[in-house]
Amino acid sequence: MYKKKKLKSGLRLVTQHLEGTKAVTVLVLAGAGSRYETEDLRGISHFLEHMFFKGAERYKNTKEVSEAIDSVGGEFNAFTAKEYAGYYVKVASEQVDIACDVLSDMLLNAKFAQEEIEKERGVILEEYNMYQDTPMYQIGWNFEQLLYGDQPLGWDQIGTKELIKSVNHEDFVKYNSELYTSDNLVLAIVGNVTEARAEELAEKYFQMPASRRAYDFKAIDNAVSGGRVHLTEKKTEQAHVAIGYPAYSANHPDHLAKKILSVVLGGNMSSRMFLGVREAKGLSYYIHTTTDNYTDAGALVTMAGVDLTRIDEAIEGIIEQYEIVRKEGVPADEVEKAKSYLKGKMVLNLEDSEEFAHFLAKYELLFGGCTSLEEVMDKIDGVTAEDVSRVAADILKPDLMKIAVIGPYDDASRFEKLM
Repeated sequence: MYKKKKLKSGLRLVTQHLEGTKAVTVLVLAGAGSRYETEDLRGISHFLEHMFFKGAERYKNTKEVSEAIDSVGGEFNAFTAKEYAGYYVKVASEQVDIACDVLSDMLLNAKFAQEEIEKERGVILEEYNMYQDTPMYQIGWNFEQLLYGDQPLGWDQIGTKELIKSVNHEDFVKYNSELYTSDNLVLAIVGNVTEARAEELAEKYFQMPASRRAYDFKAIDNAVSGGRVHLTEKKTEQAHVAIGYPAYSANHPDHLAKKILSVVLGGNMSSRMFLGVREAKGLSYYIHTTTDNYTDAGALVTMAGVDLTRIDEAIEGIIEQYEIVRKEGVPADEVEKAKSYLKGKMVLNLEDSEEFAHFLAKYELLFGGCTSLEEVMDKIDGVTAEDVSRVAADILKPDLMKIAVIGPYDDASRFEKLM
């Protein structure tokens, strides 16, 4: 069972001992994702993630940071989401002091040296170009632009080229001081570690001043929309489509029923989209249905890579599966299979200490309290076929459907006519 404690500074610690592993993950989650940005700072959250690895006091540059973790066979990485950013080191349990030392040095003493910023611009511009050249990544961001329009939740995390080329030391110092505060961070230490040892490590390494977040992100404005069709004309060998609907937030009482519905539709190789669109008709290579789950917004979307010459048929096939579920509901046996799949995937994912640390820290940061795997399983078990069918009828309304397309097409009205 997880344990949590608030340190004197206000920093929250969550920890769980995991049987059957000799590894420990130390993860810091910050409420500083891209939703906190303004138009002139689009991309600073992601750029800042890179800068934390560029040197502090005890580890003065990227080489020293990397060597410290590599020398013990550890793993380290970072990520920027819409509502938070995360940094973690995963090591053998006897090396956990090194993990804490590296992360705390980054968190408390990062320099954001201007010469390092200049060097990193080129790296991030190439990352920007990579996403632009990878439609499987870009299609999801294009769909979110449709859903949320020109507001932070509708912007992609990579930001703009203008910001990447112009952000400077003072910008990073200000953003860091405003959002990387003791009350806006969660420290997770998970794996082959006791609660007492985790508290000892937290007190020793993460002695940060008590500070409060300067501002919060703005609530989603549902009146802002990006329209119904987003078309990116691009010469590709395969068309990429995203077809879906605005849906419940992670705080909605039916958010797990929405998740189960997504599994039924396109969550695995026995799902309706996979069997009905890929296998029966040969219309796509990859096809899957997923959900977005933000604190005040959400989505259900099917993404697919399809034959350029059969894109209309593929879109019609995806819509057909939506319509069948909306009108007919989902039978109990199919719901039970989806629930078992979802629970099984959670168990497999949470065998990894990094995934478990992320799970605990995210619930603590975004929802004000951890939850256990058992609690989530119980809630999944409580979802009925009637719940899933009711949610399908509520979400999958034809007039709410949105479509994003990337491919060699120049007429958006062509796709609007298919809706």
